[in-house]
Amino acid sequence: MTTWGNLNLQNSSSPLMEQLMFFHNHSMLIIILITILVGYLMSSLFFNKYTNRLLLESQNIEIIWTVLPAFMLIFIALPSLRLLYLLDDLNKPLISLKTIGHQWYWSYEYSDFNDIEFDSYMIPYNELNNYDFRLLDVDNRIILPFNSQIRILITATDVLHSWTIPSLGIKVDATPGRLNQSNFMINRPGLFFGQCSEICGANHSFMPIVIESISTNSFIKWIHSH
Repeated sequence: MTTWGNLNLQNSSSPLMEQLMFFHNHSMLIIILITILVGYLMSSLFFNKYTNRLLLESQNIEIIWTVLPAFMLIFIALPSLRLLYLLDDLNKPLISLKTIGHQWYWSYEYSDFNDIEFDSYMIPYNELNNYDFRLLDVDNRIILPFNSQIRILITATDVLHSWTIPSLGIKVDATPGRLNQSNFMINRPGLFFGQCSEICGANHSFMPIVIESISTNSFIKWIHSH
C-alpha cells in the first residue's frame, strides 16, 4: 500500500464509522479553506507595497475576524454534537458482549447466554497457518451477527487497556474497577481486526482483537454448538 493510502481511514463497516468519516471530511474541508485563506492573506502582505502609517485600528476588520471564526466553530460543533449523541445512544441492543482486558489477552462473555465465555490470545508466529495474519489473528474469535445492534461492556482486571476496532468506529477504554459501555452495528459479513490502543505493558502490541461477522442463522447455530 502506498504512503498516501496508509494515511486514509479504514473502509467503514458500520453506520457509526460512516458518520465519523463524513464528519472527518467535513472538518477537513473547513480546515483546508481556512488554510488557503490565511495563506493568501499572508502572501499578499509579504509581496504588496501598501503601507498606512496612520492606521491604528479598524472596527470593521475586528468584527469580521471575530464573527467569521465563530461561524466556522458552529459549523464544526453542530455535527460533532450530533455524532457524540449517536455514539452514546443505545438503540435496543440485541446482544450484550462483555469484554475483560488482561495482561496480555482478552476475555469475552456472552451475557445473554449461559456458559459462553472464552479467552482470546494472539496466535504465536510458529503456529500460524498460511492464511492467518501475523500479529493479528487469535485462537478464539468474537462471533457476532451482522445487521444487529450490539452492546459491549468493557472492563479490565489489572491495568488500563483500550478495546479498538477502527473499521467499526469503536474505541473504548478498559479500566479496572469500572464498567464502560458502547454500542455498534456491523453492516456486512467478514473479519474485522483491532488491537489494544493503550500502552498496557511489555506485550501491549500482542493482544489483538478479531470479530467474525456472520448471518443471524449461523450465529444461532454457533450458540447452540456451545
